[in-house]
Parts: sequence; C-alpha cells; structure tokens
Amino acid sequence: MIDKKITILIADDHTLFRSGVISLIEEEADIEIIGEASDGKELLTLYEELNPDLLLIDISMPGKTGLEAAKEIRAKDSNIKILFLSMHEGTDYIYHTIKSGGNGLINKNILKSELLTAIKYVTSGKDYFGTGYSESDIKEIVQKYDRFTEPPVFLQTSSLSEKEKEILILISEGLTSSEIAERLFIGKRTVDSHRVNIMKKMNLNSLPELIKYSIDFSTAVGARLRNIE
Repeated sequence: MIDKKITILIADDHTLFRSGVISLIEEEADIEIIGEASDGKELLTLYEELNPDLLLIDISMPGKTGLEAAKEIRAKDSNIKILFLSMHEGTDYIYHTIKSGGNGLINKNILKSELLTAIKYVTSGKDYFGTGYSESDIKEIVQKYDRFTEPPVFLQTSSLSEKEKEILILISEGLTSSEIAERLFIGKRTVDSHRVNIMKKMNLNSLPELIKYSIDFSTAVGARLRNIE
C-alpha cells in the first residue's frame, strides 16, 4: 500500500512533450502529475495553488524562463525539489541549474526508466545529473565555474552596449546563441559576435568565466532594480 504519492507540477512550452511525459508517468502508482504550465509565469501561479513535491521544469521557455521561475520559487521554499529538463547538455547547463536552485538536470531524450530514477532520486533528497556524473564530478564543476569569484567590476560595464548587456542577462538564463537570436529577433552570428565582444571588453578568457560573469551581472542588475522599487 502506498502512503503518499509524489506530486509533480510539469512546466514546458511544448504541449506534445508534456503529454508524452504525463503518459509515461500516469501508469506509476506512486507518482502523480497534478498540474501543467506552459511558461514560467504560469508555473509560479500553479506552484502557489498546488504545492507539489517536485517541479519538472524545462530550462528554456518563452517569457519567464524555467531558470528564472525556479530561482523565485527556491527563494520562497527551501524544501521544494526541482528537476530540470533540457535538450542541451554540458557542464555550463549543470552549473546554471544548480545556481537556480535545481536538484537535477536530465535530457529530454532519456528513457522512461531514467526519468523515474531521476524523479525518485531528487524527491528522496539526492541530486541527479545523469549516470555520467558522480557527486564528486558535480562538486568539481561548481568549483570550476565558481573559481572566477572576482569578475571585472560592474562599473566597467559602461563599455558594453545595451544590446550586449541584454545578451549577458540572457546568457545567465542558460539560453544558447540560437535561442537568444530567436528571442531578440536577430541572427545567431550577430549574437556570437556580441558574445566575443563582451569577452574581449570584460577580459574573459573562457566559457566558464563568461557564464559566471553573466550570472553575477544578472544578479547585480536584479538587486539594483529591487532597491529602486
């Protein structure tokens, strides 16, 4: 007899993908999807209404991204479990999800068995970033990106154009160059060019430095806006 089902709120802007995940999980006696959101804003609203055990969130969604929404929810609820979904893989995505309060990241193409494993790992209090990453690997990734603890002073961002600052914030949200191009209605090559210019102006020498700097920049901007409000 099952004492309590794991309740899940899923957020993804693709209806067919959400339906596919639901069809995989609905046969599980100890797991129940109690809500669906198509973007970050809807996720925030439904989270307040449904109080799920686990959030299954797509990293990239229109409007408010999954990373943005997760940060807001994590700030309110230290106990909520958050498992991110993405078509993209890499250590930078792992770092983004951890800094957004995530407990795990899985690829959208994984098999049902691994999806269920990830859900049960995360809801039991463990982190899950795929079978290829051990706990020590994850710590090493975080340390690698956190090593850049003294990015250029933010006052120096006066050398950045408004478009470059906008792209920095989108980089901090985990968006790829293609996704940023789509969001800003510009070409991918233009985004790549801006990224190169940002790195040159801010004296950043690697992807980890750029990612770390973008997150610090975005955090600083958010703090300033809150002070203004």
